[in-house]
Amino acid sequence: MTDGDAGRPPAAPRRHKLIDTGRLCLDLLATAPAAEGDPEPLSGAGELAHWLTVVGLLPAGTRLPADRACRPAAFRELRCCLAALVDAELEGGVDAGALRTVNGLARRPPPGISAVPGRDGGLVRELSTAPTPEALLAAIARDAVELLTDPAARGRLRRCRADGCRRVFLDSSRGGQRRWCSGEVCGNRARVARHRRRGTPSGVPNKRS
Repeated sequence: MTDGDAGRPPAAPRRHKLIDTGRLCLDLLATAPAAEGDPEPLSGAGELAHWLTVVGLLPAGTRLPADRACRPAAFRELRCCLAALVDAELEGGVDAGALRTVNGLARRPPPGISAVPGRDGGLVRELSTAPTPEALLAAIARDAVELLTDPAARGRLRRCRADGCRRVFLDSSRGGQRRWCSGEVCGNRARVARHRRRGTPSGVPNKRS
């Protein structure tokens, strides 16, 4: 599937396992391939629509417009800019080029929303206007601006401590002790690696009988 197939989701789009990053803009960052050669989670319109639904920007069943501007490449470009800004924030600095791009997107209005009665009688969220690509990108960019201009939130930005993982999350744990982007993935891997190190004497290969 290519970016030009916007509006026509594939038969079986790749499903996203949402990592609890604590912020919408960090959710987009978490879609970056973990390592070189890994599949791109936002490779096509179907994958993009599924991710937008998982994070709550699109109500379930909403279709993306068949618009070239809604190519997943636009969201991947925003993801790169967010990565540059967050990296600069964690290391002490500002990426001027990435900041201009994010600010430009954030100036646009986000999707309009309404509360409407659902099938069970409770109120559910519905888009009051068509989900234009500009509005969806604006919602993510605005979240990034709000995060990066909030000193308290900036102070809770953390990078996953697992080897090889560069995902970033907002640490809302008691005492600020969260170490992993995902306890089920990176946390488990770290625990398994620690257990193996403890079970194998230093310098002695772990041979199986």
